[in-house]
Amino acid sequence: MKRVLLVLVAVLFTTTAFAQQFSVGGRVGSGFQAVGQYKYNGKNYIEARFGASWNNPVITSWVATEDNFHVSQGRVMADFTLLHNWRLLDMDWTPRGGKWFVDAGAGVNVGGKANYAYVGVAGMARLGFTFNNTPLTLALDWTPTFGPGILYVRGANEAFFNELGLANLGISCTYNF
Repeated sequence: MKRVLLVLVAVLFTTTAFAQQFSVGGRVGSGFQAVGQYKYNGKNYIEARFGASWNNPVITSWVATEDNFHVSQGRVMADFTLLHNWRLLDMDWTPRGGKWFVDAGAGVNVGGKANYAYVGVAGMARLGFTFNNTPLTLALDWTPTFGPGILYVRGANEAFFNELGLANLGISCTYNF
């Protein structure tokens, strides 16, 4: 029991001594996503997003007579993105109100629904504003995703490029701890 207590105290001391910063919030754009950010040093942070997305095509039916698929756009499906981001630029355009910033990042994007899945790499470019007197951040970002979409219906498999992932624009609001 003493060892467990000692380990817990050591972990608590380590996490408070290095002053990490956490942020949670939401993103609206090519879907609705919950956002979590973990800042581990002055200019680098990890961002995870999970939610619903409609920026990928979905196969709605298999036409057996013609041996092809019917593709429709705009179906909602689960989406998960994990990004490593870098703070590129801090701008002091409005010193009384807050600070503007520019971030960039790279990571992975996966998701799917029923008989369709996609996986690929993701990039990120963000312009945002952090308020001085409140712990809120507002940002506009572009997160293009590149990769294949994979369909599996009745023993048939088909892969194709997910071109709708390039149009992933969004607005996010996070609360900074």
